[in-house]
Amino acid sequence: MVESQIKEGQPGIAKAALFGLCPQCGAKTLFAGIARFSDRCGNCGLDYSAFNVGDGPAALLTMLIGAFIILLAIATDIAGRPPFWVHVIIWVPVTAALTLVSLRVAKSALLAAEYRNRAREAGRSDLL
Repeated sequence: MVESQIKEGQPGIAKAALFGLCPQCGAKTLFAGIARFSDRCGNCGLDYSAFNVGDGPAALLTMLIGAFIILLAIATDIAGRPPFWVHVIIWVPVTAALTLVSLRVAKSALLAAEYRNRAREAGRSDLL
């Protein structure tokens, strides 16, 4: 079997990312909170704390979603000139919702990709 192929029972990266699935067994156990990983899979015992997703998704998503929301807010303002409070009522919840949903997807995609590619941090033994 080629290493890039998915073993039986393992979800693809996209499916794992969209549904918060364990990359090893496919159980829906990846998250313990809105955007916080569980310590380990309740089904197969995979240790999620061994993966290093980091803050990369948060920084990238902040910039992308911020730019998208600004463009929408400017377009809304040009189209209808609503008062400031209307912008606040519309864009604050939309920004929060988009950030949370996309953060979950991005973090789980990175964890699934790390698992699939057997990525890990370099250690002293890797230098020899």
